[in-house]
Amino acid sequence: MKRKLTLSFKQKAIVTNVVWSLGGKIVNMVSALFVGILVARYLGPENYGIMNYVISYVSIFTIVATFGMSNIEIRELSRNKEKKNSILGTCFIIRVCFSLIAYLGVVLSLFVFQIDRFTTIMILVYGLTLFTGISELSRNYFISIVENKYIVKSEIFRTLVGAIVKIGLLFLKAPLEYFIIAQVFDTFLVASGYYYSYKVIVGSVRNWTFDKTIVPFFIKESFPLLLSGAAIVIYQRIDQVMIGNMLNKTEVGYFATAGKFVDLILFLPAILVQTITPILVREKECDSYSYEAKKRTFVGITTWVSLLMALAISLSAYWMIIYTYGEKYALAIPVLQIMAFKAVGMALSAAGGQIIIIEHIQKWAFIRNVLGCFLCVILNYLFIPKYGIIGSAIVTVITVFFTGCISNIFIPSYHKILKLQIYAMFWGWKDMVYFKQIIRR
Repeated sequence: MKRKLTLSFKQKAIVTNVVWSLGGKIVNMVSALFVGILVARYLGPENYGIMNYVISYVSIFTIVATFGMSNIEIRELSRNKEKKNSILGTCFIIRVCFSLIAYLGVVLSLFVFQIDRFTTIMILVYGLTLFTGISELSRNYFISIVENKYIVKSEIFRTLVGAIVKIGLLFLKAPLEYFIIAQVFDTFLVASGYYYSYKVIVGSVRNWTFDKTIVPFFIKESFPLLLSGAAIVIYQRIDQVMIGNMLNKTEVGYFATAGKFVDLILFLPAILVQTITPILVREKECDSYSYEAKKRTFVGITTWVSLLMALAISLSAYWMIIYTYGEKYALAIPVLQIMAFKAVGMALSAAGGQIIIIEHIQKWAFIRNVLGCFLCVILNYLFIPKYGIIGSAIVTVITVFFTGCISNIFIPSYHKILKLQIYAMFWGWKDMVYFKQIIRR
């Protein structure tokens, strides 16, 4: 009886965590989408395209700032709770150093590419967001102890305050640059929220300590994920940069509009992956047989949740665009109908990626992402001049599926993950009713 009560309590805690995450994401995304629609309608496709071009340009350098450390931090904090201060303190110093390197990279790159003066200044301003990623340390700690509610509260605060600021700018009829600065303000708000939550719930960050002996470990463990993450960021963001350079910023506006709706269907699989990962880490250490069964169920559920949501978005794309962004964004409709299925590839990639980290085989992860990166750039180079943004949407879906799934063919140690993914695509629907079994321990 005691064992059953304990299991029930843990299951309740995990489900509560999922509910907090889901509720927070819904509030954040609905608010962000509502305000984003108002901003897009106000700015128009061209200015909206410039803003998204700036964001995409800087995002390419984000992976250098984070050094691909987030998942490693979560894993190590889950396994070594008593060492949290040394882990957090050491990772803080590492992140500060790489954030400086990333911003320097942004500055140097602007000397290479011919970009107009206004866009250049906006890139330098938005580049300051590279430093706010350091606050993810507090966020990752709460994820490691399955306490997402503190993260959610910080993000809701950021969303609501940020929304008020942007709506105020709309009433004032502010120019484009103010909306880009507001985006920077958003990131500083959420960073402050993470810091405050950690200070109140856990303690002062002054308790963090730097341990130079574990620096090589984190760099070694994260480096394959850095290469992998760099490739991922490039193939997820390079399309908007290439569209802006090969076509125009207005086309970027259409493409980005479709991307906003695709983001809506990425949040639920992301929550499942984020919440279940610490559970699978502990399961692997306690019961290998149960772990094998649960990871299959995990991939199946994540994949089919994404597929069902992708179908819903694709079929309703016309009404979603016309009744929100308006007729002037109608060219985004076919892009959204295609790009919706990016969510399925992302789910396969995210679920498989977490298993790779849990099983300590991430040293080969960069291969598939580098291959995907090259495929994305080459296909976009060929498709954009001929098919425009619809061609780029097709490339997006092809690249995501290739990178997250098909490329596992080339890495022998990932063949077992490929089998899980194939099973998930064809028979994963059977696992939809077994979520409770995953969280049982």
